[in-house]
Amino acid sequence: MSRRNAAALLLTRGQGLSIEVFLVERSPLLRFFGGYLALPGGTLAPADGGTVTSESAAMQRCALRELFEETGLLQHQLPADRNSQEHLHNVRTAMLQHDLTGIVDTTAPWLQLIAGLPDPAPLPLICRIETPAFAPVRYDTEFLHVALETCRDTNGGREPSVWPGELINGKFWRPDDALLAWQRGELLLVPPVIILLEHLAAANGDLTAFTLSVTQTTDGYRRGHLHLVRFSPGIVLAPLLTKTLPPATTTNCYITGRDELWVIDPGSPAHEEQQRLLLLLDELCRTGARLCGVIATHHHQDHVGGIAALCEARNLSVRGHPLTLERLPPGCRLGAPIHHDDSIPLGRAPDGSTGWHLRAIHTPGHDRGHLCFHESRYGAAIVGDMISTISTIIIDPPEGHLATYLQSLNLLALEPMTTLYPAHGPAVRDGRRYLQQYLRHRSKREATLLETLAQRSGTLDELVPIVYSDTKPEMHPFAARSLLAGLQKLLTEGKASFSGNRWSSRRQ
Repeated sequence: MSRRNAAALLLTRGQGLSIEVFLVERSPLLRFFGGYLALPGGTLAPADGGTVTSESAAMQRCALRELFEETGLLQHQLPADRNSQEHLHNVRTAMLQHDLTGIVDTTAPWLQLIAGLPDPAPLPLICRIETPAFAPVRYDTEFLHVALETCRDTNGGREPSVWPGELINGKFWRPDDALLAWQRGELLLVPPVIILLEHLAAANGDLTAFTLSVTQTTDGYRRGHLHLVRFSPGIVLAPLLTKTLPPATTTNCYITGRDELWVIDPGSPAHEEQQRLLLLLDELCRTGARLCGVIATHHHQDHVGGIAALCEARNLSVRGHPLTLERLPPGCRLGAPIHHDDSIPLGRAPDGSTGWHLRAIHTPGHDRGHLCFHESRYGAAIVGDMISTISTIIIDPPEGHLATYLQSLNLLALEPMTTLYPAHGPAVRDGRRYLQQYLRHRSKREATLLETLAQRSGTLDELVPIVYSDTKPEMHPFAARSLLAGLQKLLTEGKASFSGNRWSSRRQ
């Protein structure tokens, strides 16, 4: 897990109830929040520090650079020889001359543009938010306010412009309008922007009241409160520390619903994590929502370790597949079992529509009682341990069965799925495409195994470093379990043989 510092700009136009926020649309080709609306901004570059020793001053320089690169707006007062439209156009073009990976350093043209100039007045700091622990890369982001009225663009006016590249569009939105469009499923918003827009709408555009309220909330995050992370309406992602398999350190607990809340996989046995979850649930219930119960996707400890404590603390019962319910830890208050295609009502959807529900999908293979849930209004899917967005899923015999697991993945891939919510890692926008990529990865792994067996026989320990040559050695004991599942699948299909402790190819 790595950390990066970043700056994001709340670029506003107007005041009070007429205030608008400039949101940029990220290219769908980007791995990080591709296709989402976000605020202009980016990560801290070495050149932003320069001779500055203060981190806050470096973040200010980062923000001003990103403001110009992504919107064409300037805060600096330029001398006449650097102030022509043609020169500014060429500088911005040079800054954007890189591919979507952002590998090329584009700070040099910017540094030449502002060389020797005094820094503008500091942009007001709104708040600071660090990505929760579910993500492999965590961004510690300063959110800074810039009023359009204090800027000028490359044409001498005050109009932001987005050039195609990492971003493909930009538009001013009233906070309420953006949130309503998000609730209708018409657009995607990155989770921190949802938080900021909600606070700004609640403050009726009063920037002072907005800053006070959002600072109070985000200071709570920095003290350990769970973030209100939503990749789509009606599902809150709450990563809880668990004793899970690396590289993951957390298991995502999901709170689904608006008026009627179901808690899926409260997996942490740690008292501190359970208290964090209870605080979040109490926050959600303060607006009139009620807790309906707990759901377990399957019985593994990193998914069920906190169920008994939550059931006792909030007088709830737990539902799950019959094979899961019979293997839950002592103290779990059992509710009705869930079977394939069963429906769990959620009440009204965030846009006010009725008939909202979760539909259960039985997906054995990783675990015999594993359930996934398809959400009816926005097409999101909560998939437990069928998919991880930070690693591959271990299929551990005898419970794990690779052929069955692949059948379940193919069943999931038939769902009209939008956002995919895994047990480990961040959500992804296009769940069906991600599932198809996952299936291709599994197919390539099997092809590598077949090629290896065609060249030599070997024990499990001998085959692991060959078939999993792209995996760190410390992960080989875990990879060996999935390799065994793959070998057993080939054995059943008549493509491999096993004698003594050695595996060989059985040529067709």
